[in-house]
Amino acid sequence: MFTGIVEEQGEVVALDRAGDSARLRLRCAVVTEGTGHGGSIAVNGVCLTVIELGEGEFTADVMAETLARSNLGGLAPGDRVNLERPMALGDRLGGHLVQGHVDGTATILERTPGDHWELVTFTLPAPLARYVVDKGSITVDGVSLTVVEAGDDRFSIGLIPTTLDLTTLGAKQPGDQVNLEVDIVGKYVERLLGQREVTLR
Repeated sequence: MFTGIVEEQGEVVALDRAGDSARLRLRCAVVTEGTGHGGSIAVNGVCLTVIELGEGEFTADVMAETLARSNLGGLAPGDRVNLERPMALGDRLGGHLVQGHVDGTATILERTPGDHWELVTFTLPAPLARYVVDKGSITVDGVSLTVVEAGDDRFSIGLIPTTLDLTTLGAKQPGDQVNLEVDIVGKYVERLLGQREVTLR
């Protein structure tokens, strides 16, 4: 489980395809501390398992399902990614509960600069629209954010200077693809209410 508070930006060293899967190697400075073989690290919001650790880098396998649902398959050497280690029990929950299970991708439509922040508008895939609400939580490329406005096919978020500086969202441009994970609470409530409706009938 993660919080959506990015610890550092890593750099892609290699993405090697092997049939319908891939092996991703990343250079970093912070997230390998306290992480061992088999540990988890979120990469652009995708929970990956560490299979190799080196000096200032780690390697993870990416299966077909993850490549299909996320933007990891489009990475190239030199690209920057958001990295976060799992939260520990007893830690402060600075963002919101993030599983690292990406629900789909979105495309940046526009960026509108403010005095000290930016409003960024994204497409919203139809299957995810019902889970995205005004002032609700959403994870974008592994970053816990608050929805400013949610529509049927798009949503917007506000990025403060710290988020612009410390995450890859500061450099993303219209047309770029990002990973989305909607708030898990909404999905569980929908499932439970659906089962209750069936039971009452």
